[in-house]
Amino acid sequence: MSRIGNRIIEVPAGVTVECNDNVVTVKGPKGELSQPLLKGISFKMEDGKVSFERANEEVKAMHGTMNALIQNMITGVTKGYEKGLEIVGVGYRFNVQGKKLVIAAGYSHPVNIEVPEGITVESVSNTEITVKGIDKVLVGEFAANIRKVRQPEPYKGKGIRYKDEHVRRKEGKKAA
Repeated sequence: MSRIGNRIIEVPAGVTVECNDNVVTVKGPKGELSQPLLKGISFKMEDGKVSFERANEEVKAMHGTMNALIQNMITGVTKGYEKGLEIVGVGYRFNVQGKKLVIAAGYSHPVNIEVPEGITVESVSNTEITVKGIDKVLVGEFAANIRKVRQPEPYKGKGIRYKDEHVRRKEGKKAA
């Protein structure tokens, strides 16, 4: 039995959830998101509550997934999502220039990354940025792509890391 799939989602005030042509659309104060309904899953809305039912046991895994996706969309259009990133290293820094993020991460050249539509990047300082948006998947994926430019290394701890990430440090070579 899928406990996540059977969860009933409360729709807050100011948010509308609709299903047209097997596409679930969520509109809220921060924007609008849509998600195609997965095969074998049926959408039901009554009294400001959304629930999903599955046609058979073969789509059991997708039952919980669909429920979680719609819950994340509702949270996104009401509160939004954000990921904090920090860069550690001498001369390492972030620079936000309009819809472009320029990263100096110890390479011979600066790394330019285009900020996708629907995402905003705010500079807290020249070593910290915050990635914000209403789509949880898009925010997480863009933050992961920024982190891939220079992943934190375990000996000196240099690189790009998430705000709450703990980098396990290793001991270097011992002198003989």
